[in-house]
Amino acid sequence: MIDLELLPDAVLVLDADRRVQAVNSAAAELTGYAISEMVGCALTELLDPRTPEGEPLWESGWPTASRLRSVVRIPEREAHLRGANGHEIRALVTGRYERSTDGAVLGVVLIARDQARRHDLSIDGIEVVSTVSHELRAPLTSVRGYTSLLLNRWDRLGEEQKRTMLEQVHHDAGRVTRLVSELLDISRLESGRLALRRQLVDMPVLVGDVLDNVRMMEPMLEADVDFVPEFPRVYADPDKIEQVLTNLVENAAKYGDPQGMKVAGAVSDGMVSIAVADKGEGIPAPDLGRVFSKFFRRAETRPTGSGLGLWISRGLVEAHGGQLDVESEVGRGSTFRFTLPTAIPDELKSP
Repeated sequence: MIDLELLPDAVLVLDADRRVQAVNSAAAELTGYAISEMVGCALTELLDPRTPEGEPLWESGWPTASRLRSVVRIPEREAHLRGANGHEIRALVTGRYERSTDGAVLGVVLIARDQARRHDLSIDGIEVVSTVSHELRAPLTSVRGYTSLLLNRWDRLGEEQKRTMLEQVHHDAGRVTRLVSELLDISRLESGRLALRRQLVDMPVLVGDVLDNVRMMEPMLEADVDFVPEFPRVYADPDKIEQVLTNLVENAAKYGDPQGMKVAGAVSDGMVSIAVADKGEGIPAPDLGRVFSKFFRRAETRPTGSGLGLWISRGLVEAHGGQLDVESEVGRGSTFRFTLPTAIPDELKSP
């Protein structure tokens, strides 16, 4: 087991009943309590974690998503903690579940960061706005240009020209919508307040729709779709999963190869998996662990886009109780694979 004193952030190891089992010196420094005062205490009695609005953070247990055995972490969010002598501590709290072989929560490792480090997040937020604003310029310029052309030369344009221009406007408007959705998703993912509108989703049909949409801008796109027979429908937010699939397919076409792509669906251990594989140049090992980082774009690929797509996609998949990972071999291509649980979510079960 790793020595907690080696970690720079405040660490609290809790059991299933949310009692403190171990802490490090950074936690004592952040809260003002001695380590001996913290061990054995209930988290709610010791630190009384609350939201910025004053509501108890985990009044009746861990987040609802903890009931899904595939969920392994607690998204980072802002919390107000009660330190020694009653003083308030503003912190950023995240965590990771420890589970038994049957998926039951045995405990949680919580990490708390001083709110003073929020300054770094503010800079990060400025970069998000700057990046997304830059990405909005191209589609908005295109929409403005084509609509102006259509309005001024409608009678002189042929039907095919009008259709082509309107298709481009439709595509660019969709791109703007996606960028705005990404901007909203960033806030919701970081605050742990992403709301999913789950319904039964037919994944093979959704994959077909995404390929058709991407093919409008990538006419050379060729994709082999292979789903196992009787592929089950899953409870998911169709808009969010479409966003994930679109990002993976567009990336495969842009940075890999629009030809020779394969989208495969499989079922195993209560999960479905969707894999998008390309035959591109692949991703070097040093970059493989960074592709899901915010703003990461490989210089070798003449990067375009916001650098947020894969980071957001992983967050959306994890919010569903799944995982998004990548495998790649230089010279042979990359495979991005995400999973979703087949079980009915607790919030949709009849009481």
